[in-house]
Amino acid sequence: MAILIFAFLFLLSFSSPSEGGGSVAVNYGRIANDLPQPAQVVELLKAQGINKVKLFDADSTVLTALANSGVSVVVALPNELLSSAAATDGSFSEKWVQTNIAQYHPSTQIEAIAVGNEVFVDPNNTTQFLVPAMNNVYKSLVKHNLSSIKISSPVALSALNSSYPPSAGVFKPELIETVMKPMLEFLRKTSSYLMVNAYPFFAYSANSDVISLDYALFRAVNANVTDPGNGLSYSSLFEAQLDAVYAAMSNIQYNDVPVVVTETGWPSKGDENEIGASTDNAAAYNGNLIKRVLTGGGTPLRPNEPLNVYLFALFNENQKTGPTSERNYGLFYPNKEKVYNIPLTMEALKALGSTPNNGSKVQVTSPPTASGEVTTAAVGQTWCVANGEAGAEKLQAGLDYACGEGGADCRPIQEGSTCYNPNTLEAHASYAFNSYYQKNTRGAGTCNFGGAAHVVTQTPKFGNCEFPTGY
Repeated sequence: MAILIFAFLFLLSFSSPSEGGGSVAVNYGRIANDLPQPAQVVELLKAQGINKVKLFDADSTVLTALANSGVSVVVALPNELLSSAAATDGSFSEKWVQTNIAQYHPSTQIEAIAVGNEVFVDPNNTTQFLVPAMNNVYKSLVKHNLSSIKISSPVALSALNSSYPPSAGVFKPELIETVMKPMLEFLRKTSSYLMVNAYPFFAYSANSDVISLDYALFRAVNANVTDPGNGLSYSSLFEAQLDAVYAAMSNIQYNDVPVVVTETGWPSKGDENEIGASTDNAAAYNGNLIKRVLTGGGTPLRPNEPLNVYLFALFNENQKTGPTSERNYGLFYPNKEKVYNIPLTMEALKALGSTPNNGSKVQVTSPPTASGEVTTAAVGQTWCVANGEAGAEKLQAGLDYACGEGGADCRPIQEGSTCYNPNTLEAHASYAFNSYYQKNTRGAGTCNFGGAAHVVTQTPKFGNCEFPTGY
């Protein structure tokens, strides 16, 4: 408990990534026509214990509302202004800093400026302007005695040429000399940090046949993925993605620059082809991430560096274009009601009293079984069971694989054997899936079967059949 109290106090006093202590903040996007007024949003933030936000611009109404609120803010200079901000005379940057920063700070606690956003994938080819714009904005800050405000630029994971295994992380060759090295050198000299946008949802949704949902949702208990390059073990896709960035930075000798995750989240709704987009999964991802940040250490590659994240996003934004998921990343509806109930602060975690690994107040339980029974497992044990909603075709295909090529011990589910009854596809598939899972030492990705299986922490109960926890 002393550790938890210390972490909570550190969160409240957190002012920059280099000072230690993990922090949870939120992105406040406003591409919608039904959101509360900024003053109401500030009250919502304070009521929820959120003391750090990130904007995608430097809107005067929002910055005014944040004045003297105790909520610090990261503002942004949008991509479309980069070419102007990069001009050699620096006049545009000077005016921008005067109008959007100096006029509000320190009454409004401006912590950092995000110069551009995911510039490398900007279709308008603004990459060449990025570092010159950062330098010009910094010079203007110095002129106004505001050099304590950090400058960085959010980078998407698509900047990596390789991300698996994490130790093999490298930046795309065309970015290294032209922008990554100059930007990281700037960040080092100004004692700033690299902003990274990381979304395990995208990786899982596109590769759900090989990536375990539990691995993506921080639920891979005792099911680690080992990096063959350095032997480090990973229990979450998020940490693996972040360490791929660290490895890429180290590869070009910038392993001393800190990282802040400026966007990460999971949609509560999506199109039919957006696998994994659901309210339950969004609650599990964000809830478990928050717990991981506030109570855990760093990543396997940088265990002593705190995790600092900005969740995406505060609200569902109804005017965003693209797939359905784009409009459903919010923690709150526009009426300020929660989309799902998860703790957002250490204080809320302490009040909850248990791991929010499924967005609820109790531990994850297995789904109702054929007998309707669920029993409590010993701490740390996990099993793999069939997902009854996956459909007979998927269950049968998974069962055939597990009992055949997969090498599962399926003798107990043969007619006349101890686990033959109940004689249902779900029961038999659950036994076979679990056998395969246990034989493969509960490794991440070994309880998926194309979405036909998932990990549970409560003992599966199908008739009198006992599911093994090892072989």
